[in-house]
Amino acid sequence: MEKQQVLIAPSLLAANFLELGKEVEMVNRSEADWFHLDVMDGRFVPNISYGLPVIAQIKKAARKPCDVHLMIEEPEKYADAFQKAGADILTVHAEACIHLHRNIQQIKGLGMKAGVALNPHTPVNVLENIIGDIDVVLVMSVNPGFGGQAFIPQTYHKIAQVRDMIQQQGAHALIEVDGGVTLDNAAALIKAGADVLVAGSFVFSAANPENTIHLLKEANR
Repeated sequence: MEKQQVLIAPSLLAANFLELGKEVEMVNRSEADWFHLDVMDGRFVPNISYGLPVIAQIKKAARKPCDVHLMIEEPEKYADAFQKAGADILTVHAEACIHLHRNIQQIKGLGMKAGVALNPHTPVNVLENIIGDIDVVLVMSVNPGFGGQAFIPQTYHKIAQVRDMIQQQGAHALIEVDGGVTLDNAAALIKAGADVLVAGSFVFSAANPENTIHLLKEANR
């Protein structure tokens, strides 16, 4: 049986913000499946990106789901605002949530899909008691905060661990990978168990971003 095709989520953090409308239209035209939108607060991670007004504008033009990744402290204070701005999937970091189960219930109660992200050093067993409640596990394959970093090879093992946990518990979460994704590692990530590949610099710095998305989409064919 043919393996289900991987989902591709271009990260707009790497887009040209002077041409943001054109970049959104390119993703709309492409074979990409989601828009990946990184929100950074300068506290949880050592960088600041865009926030609610930019996401609300992207949502107006986007014809695909908006996958919002909150790299922020106290995400529970902003979940409602991100839902209103247009988030379809809202991912919080396990490391930022004291009451992670409550955070997940809040997100789902607002009608969004709930994701949990893990930093490279965070073991997968923190998901053991909530894996059945979440829609996405976002495995960070770089330390969050900046685009263009080198991929951490330990990620393959970590994806396989998450895949085993999902299967053992009969859960249905998708495994998303973010950081240093290129054509050099895409097939191996899919083989390890990844369902969604986030690619920023690799897509938006390419001579032909649409074709690059196509090649990622076909990586495990």
